[in-house]
Amino acid sequence: MINTLLEHRSIRKYKEKQIASEILDKILEAGTRASTTGNMQVYSIVATSDIEVKSKLWEAHFKQDMVKQAPIILTFCADFNRFNKWCIQRKAIPGYDNFLSFTTAVIDAILVAQNVALAAESFGLGICYLGTTTYMAQKIIDILEIPKFVVPITSIVVGYPDENPSLTDRLPVSGIVHYEKYKDYTESDIDSIYKEKESGEFTKELIAINKKETLAQIFTDNRYKKSDNVLFSLSFLEVIKKQGFMNNQ
Repeated sequence: MINTLLEHRSIRKYKEKQIASEILDKILEAGTRASTTGNMQVYSIVATSDIEVKSKLWEAHFKQDMVKQAPIILTFCADFNRFNKWCIQRKAIPGYDNFLSFTTAVIDAILVAQNVALAAESFGLGICYLGTTTYMAQKIIDILEIPKFVVPITSIVVGYPDENPSLTDRLPVSGIVHYEKYKDYTESDIDSIYKEKESGEFTKELIAINKKETLAQIFTDNRYKKSDNVLFSLSFLEVIKKQGFMNNQ
């Protein structure tokens, strides 16, 4: 397991090879063993392999080819629909139409997604998370016919790798872990933590291609611009409201 964790790579190219049903079943079962708030399991997984539906999801996920290439795409949802219905059928009044409950379900969905990712990799499969899920939540809701009190949170494509990329750089553990209490970062701390990431040849090429002065500018000006962040924040908030989670009175 430790090797699976330390050797994780995001795979974006896949072979035309299907995943055996017994393997997929075991991977999904491993997902359901994830930690969950109050053992409520307020999440759902939509497993999509149908070519036509995948094509629609490909459109929603900014036409990333791996969505079509991988034999299956898994959409992980924050889901209080099932739990609410159970409560009502058992003469209990659910009070989960609020932001805290939504956050609880988001945490559950992310935990199960990571369990699934690790289980898939343990079988020699590759995975890649799709950050576009929250950006295009409403389109995904429409495509997958997702009901009220359910919100797509993240997705992963799963399949047999057709590439073997090198490990992606990570910040040093010393720059992330705080012992006992949070210790804020000094300027020299920031310089030290980001030194290796900024000094690599790939980073230098990236800066040159994008005609920027620093790697940070690529993030703020190109990849995750404030204008895009605001736009997608507003649209996602509307989805959360529409799906019934913002009644905070």
